[in-house]
Amino acid sequence: MRSIYLAGFDVFRADAMAQGERLKALCLAHGFEGLYPLDNALPPDLTGRAAAQWIYEQNIGLIGRADFIMANLNVFRGLEPDSGTAFEVGYGAALGKPVWAYTDDARPLVAQAGVTRAASRVVDAPGYTVEDLGLNVNLMLACAARVVVGDAQTCLREIAAA
Repeated sequence: MRSIYLAGFDVFRADAMAQGERLKALCLAHGFEGLYPLDNALPPDLTGRAAAQWIYEQNIGLIGRADFIMANLNVFRGLEPDSGTAFEVGYGAALGKPVWAYTDDARPLVAQAGVTRAASRVVDAPGYTVEDLGLNVNLMLACAARVVVGDAQTCLREIAAA
């Protein structure tokens, strides 16, 4: 059975373990084994930097073991996807793994960011240029992954059909 690493900020939800079980059940229903970052239990004696390093190594191991990456690229704590998830997308792409992602917002970044036009640039409120390429996520994510508009189930349907 092919496996999918389930990248995303779902691990920060209050019901993170239950969400992981839901995502893994969806994977199984589509013929995949879901690998969830919280499948590995943090040893109780690890804290701080040591805990962070252990989590990092476990997640890198799961990504290496997976056949695919599926990433939740919905916005998290602002206008952008979770930075850890973005790293996992890039790492999976660097390993040559097929990366799929989902987001519920089909609007281009310029519509999501509430931009203004300043001379030859499209800028956000602080004055930073916003990509005006018609993509709904940053180009580095959009070009590294096949981005599906919808939820995890929609994405899994598309992976299974590919």
